[in-house]
Amino acid sequence: MPFPTRLLTEGEEIVVDTRPHWIALIGPVLVTIVVVVAEILALTHIHGHSGAKSILRWILAGAGLLLFLAYPVRTFIKWATSHFVITTQRLVHRVGLIAHGSMEIPLSRITDVRFDQNILQRMIGVGTLVIESAGERGREAFDNVRRPEFIQKTLYERARAGERQAAAPAAPAASPAEELARLADLRDRGVLSEEEFQAQKSRLLGS
Repeated sequence: MPFPTRLLTEGEEIVVDTRPHWIALIGPVLVTIVVVVAEILALTHIHGHSGAKSILRWILAGAGLLLFLAYPVRTFIKWATSHFVITTQRLVHRVGLIAHGSMEIPLSRITDVRFDQNILQRMIGVGTLVIESAGERGREAFDNVRRPEFIQKTLYERARAGERQAAAPAAPAASPAEELARLADLRDRGVLSEEEFQAQKSRLLGS
């Protein structure tokens, strides 16, 4: 499920949209295997059909189901609905399917980006990204980030692009003659009617 574009502001574009690396699911998968094996062994060793043994079977099955829902299922939903997004204006970390949690850092406030990897993480392309920013949050760490080196480079590039855009001089306003020529071209191409052209011309010459 991609990051919803309705959450973007006017003129904002998505540069990177990724979710945590699949390594985050190893723990839930192992727990699922252990729970299933333990349930099978426990239920097959409870022989007989007495009332007490039937109740014990239900208790064991219910305990296994609760453990499965509390950790593997919950972790998978969190992984599947987690977005680590870089746009042209900000960094967004959004988690949750029904109840959402969201954290945003404007690119202009980011002061430092670092990542940590052990040998295994380097081999599979995952790491912990640490972001320093001006403001209340200060320092944020994100675990299981895919291609952290690429993310670090992208954040620096987008931040520099924003700084250059902010420092660029504003484009000069079009002169009345240039604006009239543009309106005449729109009229000639059928975008504006003659009445609309004359109304715009009167407004421009009267301003």
